[in-house]
Amino acid sequence: MQRCFALFCRPSVLVALLWMCLAGSLMAKEAEPNAQDPVIEARMVHISEELRCMVCQNESLASSHAELAGDLREEVRSLIRQNKTDDEIKAFLITRYGDFVLYRPTVKPMTWALWFGPFVLLLVALTAMLMYLRQRQRQAPQTGWTDEQLKKAERLLKDGESA
Repeated sequence: MQRCFALFCRPSVLVALLWMCLAGSLMAKEAEPNAQDPVIEARMVHISEELRCMVCQNESLASSHAELAGDLREEVRSLIRQNKTDDEIKAFLITRYGDFVLYRPTVKPMTWALWFGPFVLLLVALTAMLMYLRQRQRQAPQTGWTDEQLKKAERLLKDGESA
């Protein structure tokens, strides 16, 4: 224990520990500046929240830190400065990247499987389960015992308990 304490009390080790603690703050980057116009920035954030990052694929364009996402946000800003509507901006990105860039793709024949597929699969699964349960119920042996057979079974059970 004393040996470990003596090791950490050396000046070179203390300087190295101090350097490691400060290194993170020394390497920190400046926050990325927002657009000069807060209206443009707010509109860009609104649009980019509906768009998927093509690198991360599970994050919106607004929340992604990927380099491509930053480039796409800048592209959206430039399109906003050109007075393009939200739909025109989305159409531009769809022509470049396809429907995958949208978090909520439009309902059209190409995306029917995406929109209606889960419901169809659920309906098929429920139908299959109901058919299985009905078939199983039909195959179950029917015990239509008569009153005489039930009395005989009760007597056998009572005799077994007294033995």
